[in-house]
Amino acid sequence: MIIKLIVFIPLSYLEKVRAAICAAGAGKIGGKYDSCTFYSVGTGTFRPLKGAKPHIGKIGKLARVKEVRLETIVAGKDLKKVMAALKKAHPYEEPAFDVYPLWEKAMKAHEGLRTCLPAGRGKKGLGQKRL
Repeated sequence: MIIKLIVFIPLSYLEKVRAAICAAGAGKIGGKYDSCTFYSVGTGTFRPLKGAKPHIGKIGKLARVKEVRLETIVAGKDLKKVMAALKKAHPYEEPAFDVYPLWEKAMKAHEGLRTCLPAGRGKKGLGQKRL
């Protein structure tokens, strides 16, 4: 199984977290590439509640932090190791991340699907074509 991993990281920790998860096995595509990631910068918000030990921010106050959305893929067999590395390298008490399976056949065959709308058909014309 191939997994998509997305994690939100304070900008200053991007390289630390990226290096840790890639060293643990994330970001491998085929047998010829590793350390494959994508990131984009944005603003994350959160409010630490009573009992929290925030790395950034103050209890009860809404925090706005320049963060990075880091995306990569992980082989299912490496997921536990990658998640342990992520949690160890990430500065937040509760890192925000998404994990979901990808269509493995497309990953193995280096093919994909794109969604297309034929002209004038709207949503009813939704179909898929091989790339």
